[in-house]
Amino acid sequence: MSEERSLNFIEQIVEEDIANGVNDGRILTRFPPEPNGYLHIGHAKSIVLNFGLAQKYNGKTNLRFDDTNPVTEDTEYVDSIKEDIHWLGFDWDKELYASDYFEQLYTFAVNMIEKGLAYVEDASAEQIAAAKGTPTVPGTPTLARNRSVAENLDLFERMRKGEFKDGEKTLRAKGDLASPNMHMRDPLMYRIKHAHHHRTGDKWCIYPMYDFAHGQSDSIENITHSICTLEFIPHRPLYDWFIKELEIFPSRQYEFARLNLTYTVMSKRKLKQLVEEGHVNGWDDPRMPTISGLRRRGYTPASIRMLCERVGVQKRDNMIELGLLEFCIREELNRTANRVMAVLDPVKLVITNYPEDLVEELSADNNPEDETAGSRTLHFSNTLYIEREDFMENPPKKFFRLGPGNMVRLKNAYIIKGESFDKDADGNITTIYATYLPESKSGGDQSGLTVKGTIHWVSAAHAATAEVRIYDRLFTAENPAAEEGDFKSLINPDSLQVIKEAFVEPGLLQAKPGERFQFLRKGYFSVDPDSTPEKVVFNRTVTLKDAWAKESAKAK
Repeated sequence: MSEERSLNFIEQIVEEDIANGVNDGRILTRFPPEPNGYLHIGHAKSIVLNFGLAQKYNGKTNLRFDDTNPVTEDTEYVDSIKEDIHWLGFDWDKELYASDYFEQLYTFAVNMIEKGLAYVEDASAEQIAAAKGTPTVPGTPTLARNRSVAENLDLFERMRKGEFKDGEKTLRAKGDLASPNMHMRDPLMYRIKHAHHHRTGDKWCIYPMYDFAHGQSDSIENITHSICTLEFIPHRPLYDWFIKELEIFPSRQYEFARLNLTYTVMSKRKLKQLVEEGHVNGWDDPRMPTISGLRRRGYTPASIRMLCERVGVQKRDNMIELGLLEFCIREELNRTANRVMAVLDPVKLVITNYPEDLVEELSADNNPEDETAGSRTLHFSNTLYIEREDFMENPPKKFFRLGPGNMVRLKNAYIIKGESFDKDADGNITTIYATYLPESKSGGDQSGLTVKGTIHWVSAAHAATAEVRIYDRLFTAENPAAEEGDFKSLINPDSLQVIKEAFVEPGLLQAKPGERFQFLRKGYFSVDPDSTPEKVVFNRTVTLKDAWAKESAKAK
């Protein structure tokens, strides 16, 4: 019963179609990316929806690359898209390309010309736009609209043979110049592009427009439910019209709201700008909303699928808080990530009454949320590193960490009491001195003392050095695309801070790229592919708590 109540509107349509025997109850969806950039989290929602529908209703999903613009396409993008889909946990039935259908689409276009429903246009793009009119003023026909079928067939064949330059001719559908829907006013079907195609080479110099390739490719594949984002609503009448006039399999188009996230941009053109102008370090920069960027940052397929499920499938556009995505990854990593100790801003701590030549082995649980995660051994000595922020020279009353006279517990170890400290010429604390209570050992504390603070540490003699990259939101504005001026002026100058020398538990030197950990009290971190056997590199995936929400609340 609960599942029935949670059906989204597309699932309701699918279930009605199955119940009514539409297409014999067969479900075939498609995911049609353009191979002109890397997929982002908005595409992830479409992937989860299309592949998820097919899985739920025992159907299939085709992966069909919309490779109709050779100028912007590259096999690099094709490969990255396939990798992203597999990483998210899905597989396709057939790998197809709009270019597979170029011959068939050409035949469809000839059919439209023969029916008197398409003509070869001489006018420029500017002239065509001017002649289209406005939403309240009908368009006016160009001289080419009255060409004979025979002349149009001849010109279209000559377009294919390469007799004309780019932009010299186009093929237009003969629609309704008075339609209130501007997409129906003699839309373009083909344009000339003398460019090398990543699959067909130089065989073609005319390429179908998306509005012509889309519905016809769906129909060729017998797609039952062609799911698009809301901006394609005004394109649907044209989708249906082409299919009707060509008398081909009646695929149906349905629209849903795309995923928009705060503090980022989803325009592929803008993401490309960020990459090409060097504002980020490639498409997989962990600050990017690309699937490859999120993967490198430490996000998991399950966390992204969880976001898509929580957001749901709506009919109205809205802006989703980035904090919801961060909540999803925290939920998962809290259960699955092993806890470790890493000191990001180290200061030396010497325990003066602990024997200099003693190294003690202490036991620490890997993950208190997972009984099967086991434990690990920590080395404890008289010289440690702790976080600089965990010590204050003159601590206020409610500072429950270390300071002169203050007592604190070292995680999995002993209670210590701050005694004194050294400073350098600039007034920076260089060494802290403390004493420990031998009878206060974790797991067998006989001291009878209770302290309010617990801090993390690493043994100076055993610590490994790591580079830690602290990533934050790429933009300072919630909706950069809606702000005036250049969106790049809103890039957060603190979106990346690199700590070249942090100290971590020595076992982390064996961590593999993609492994995820909770650095106690600091956040969740993932091993970056830049890591080497000598030096591991960690990316901060997300903080332990939503710091931005706290700051936003203060601002209000």
